[in-house]
Amino acid sequence: MSKINRRKFLVASSGALSAAVLAACGGVGSTGTASTAASEAASAAGSASASTAASAANSAAPSQAASAAAVDTAGRTRVVFWSSWGGKNGEGVQKLVDDFNASQSNIVVENQFQGTYEETAQKLAAALAAQQVPDLVTMSEVTWNRFYLNQTVQALDDYMAKANLDPTDYVEPLIKEGTRQGKIWWVPFARSTPIFYYNRDLFQKAGLPDRGPETWDELREWGPALMKVGGPDMKVFAYTTAKNYNAWHFHGNVWQWGGAYSDKELNALIDEPNAVAAGEWLRKFVHEDKMGYMADDQSVDFINGVCATTTQSTGSLGGIATSAKFQVGTAFLPQGKQFGCPTGGAGLGIMAAAPEEQKQAAVEFLKFLAQPENVVYWSKHSGYMPATNSARDSQGMQDYFKENPNYRVAVEQLPKTQAQDTARLIIPNGDQTIGTGLERILANNEPADKVFAEVAAQLERDAQEVKDQIQSVPLA
Repeated sequence: MSKINRRKFLVASSGALSAAVLAACGGVGSTGTASTAASEAASAAGSASASTAASAANSAAPSQAASAAAVDTAGRTRVVFWSSWGGKNGEGVQKLVDDFNASQSNIVVENQFQGTYEETAQKLAAALAAQQVPDLVTMSEVTWNRFYLNQTVQALDDYMAKANLDPTDYVEPLIKEGTRQGKIWWVPFARSTPIFYYNRDLFQKAGLPDRGPETWDELREWGPALMKVGGPDMKVFAYTTAKNYNAWHFHGNVWQWGGAYSDKELNALIDEPNAVAAGEWLRKFVHEDKMGYMADDQSVDFINGVCATTTQSTGSLGGIATSAKFQVGTAFLPQGKQFGCPTGGAGLGIMAAAPEEQKQAAVEFLKFLAQPENVVYWSKHSGYMPATNSARDSQGMQDYFKENPNYRVAVEQLPKTQAQDTARLIIPNGDQTIGTGLERILANNEPADKVFAEVAAQLERDAQEVKDQIQSVPLA
């Protein structure tokens, strides 16, 4: 196995380790990894609290051991695959693994559930330090950048060419995000955007249009009607916590007001006027209008009717739609001064230190996952966007979109999205630094200018750790 430069490794992985501590205390992935499972737990628990349901969901994992035990592994190349999906989505991943193992006799993929994205990143950091790594790993849009910077993921172009896996079939904005230095390092699989969820039954009772609001100000205008029919405890909109990635959800808001978290050189911009204006709108909506609040898990609260609307990952759609006792509607994110929406979710990376035989075998599994019928299955099952053009344009996917228009929203919104700012993707602890600042606004009614000035100062300090590193490992 290749040796790891310890200084580079510790610098690049420090953000993943810090975020993982929070995740181990009940955090969820930005695409609803545990949140989707929490949705299902909420449905089973009826009126159970959000925290109880989320706690139960975090321990939910597919029964992978039983499936793997039934496979004859004799003479087959074994690929160890670390995945990050429990609950309903975990079952979908395991089906894909089982189908691949049954489709040929040369390779066996062993699916090992590792918890949330951050828990997976934490375990991978420990495995790299011990030089005992898996072969194929689920990495979120945040965590993969850290492992790219410490040069522990494998460039895939040559392997894909040898396997006849066409990279141009992947949806361009998604495969582009996994490309650095003209090479592909990270392949899209469970990609998502935040979308707007609303309770269609409640909207109908309130006499509102059956659509999402075009702007945040329009949602504010609709608020009194929703609270009137929803009862005295009804809130219009649920934000969420740092551990549940409020910094990802708020990213679009900052862009919508013409601001940014940072520039490409890792310089913090969150304390500039437009970003502060987005934060102040949030503060007033929660504390002056009394229409919004901070939920521990917005999916669970939405399912249980605590709030009329929220934003959540595309990847939570399957669990929410299944669990809710009312008609669920989805829509593009509302606008501020303009439209803004980040991409998110997870892709798959092969570790550079994996043996050559395992690398080639892992790419065969990636090729299987990219087959149109498998992409369509995964998208239908989970709600994640179809990651390939062939699957998105297939008759089966198009028919499904017609029958289930909620699933079309993220695909139609995708051309309007953009990759996230470096503050969240690259700066160690950047996600949680921004997220805990948002919590101060949401929970404590602190002014956005004061909070964001302190957040920017912390981001600048933490950015110093990686600014030198990105000079030798380009981000473009």
